[in-house]
Amino acid sequence: MAVIVLIIAALALFAPRTCLWVQTSWINYLLMLVMFGMGLTLRFDDFVIVFKRPRDILIGCIAQFTIMPLLAFLLGKAFSLEAGLLAGVILVGTCPGGTASNVMTYLSKGDVALSVGMTSVNTLLAPFLTPAITYLLLKTTVTVDVVSMFLSIIKVVIVPIALGFIINGLWGDRTKKAAEVLPLVSVTAIALIVAAVVSHNSERILETGMQVFAVVILHNLLGYAVGYVLGLVLGLPLSRKKALAIEIGMQNSGLATSLAGTAFPSLAMATVPGAVFSVWHNISGALLANIFRRFDDTAAG
Repeated sequence: MAVIVLIIAALALFAPRTCLWVQTSWINYLLMLVMFGMGLTLRFDDFVIVFKRPRDILIGCIAQFTIMPLLAFLLGKAFSLEAGLLAGVILVGTCPGGTASNVMTYLSKGDVALSVGMTSVNTLLAPFLTPAITYLLLKTTVTVDVVSMFLSIIKVVIVPIALGFIINGLWGDRTKKAAEVLPLVSVTAIALIVAAVVSHNSERILETGMQVFAVVILHNLLGYAVGYVLGLVLGLPLSRKKALAIEIGMQNSGLATSLAGTAFPSLAMATVPGAVFSVWHNISGALLANIFRRFDDTAAG
């Protein structure tokens, strides 16, 4: 997935005409398709962990909606980002983790049940916390349409996931066959989202130089690091530290890209950080999972 997304991003950036046929108006529908696929893979058992291990889920929720938003705000100010880029970076920070974090946790031999539980709960909290935190961090910089953000998350994320979850519960045996092609569908949808945003904003992305790339990379890497250190401080087992680090560092950047167009229609650059993050976190996540796989519960730290 990382390789595919990277190739598409490079093509859209340096040869935008090859990808301009992918319209930005498709982004919401593509993201809805990804979220529906996520719903099809969820089972009631995935939510049982909330009641069995509420402390772990609570830690993940608090960390998700504090660490990444604050890092985004501090990096944006440190790099003196213009209003559009600052809004986009903070949107990435206030969004929940995506399904990619669950995959990377699995590949890293981390606590997959905890990862899925955190992603599920954080996604359900997103309609309320994402607009609220975004407003608190940006209210003195730009106008934030909180109501539009809330409604957009409900429409693009919650409804498709709920529909997929219900269908899986009613016709689980049949959805297993559909689940086999879901990774391909998700990768295709994410690649098309990246193609749309990058190709239609290629000039603006190139104009920002390395600034936006530096902020996005630091945001992601610091999220991993702070998440892992938090696990160390709390004395969590290694598998949970892996899950926490990956869940915090990897965001639902596709959602951030979608929300940028809804909440900040006059800020064209607001869509850029989400698109760049979509490319980068799949690369860094794969590399981190490869490193984490070499650690086991007998390893120090």
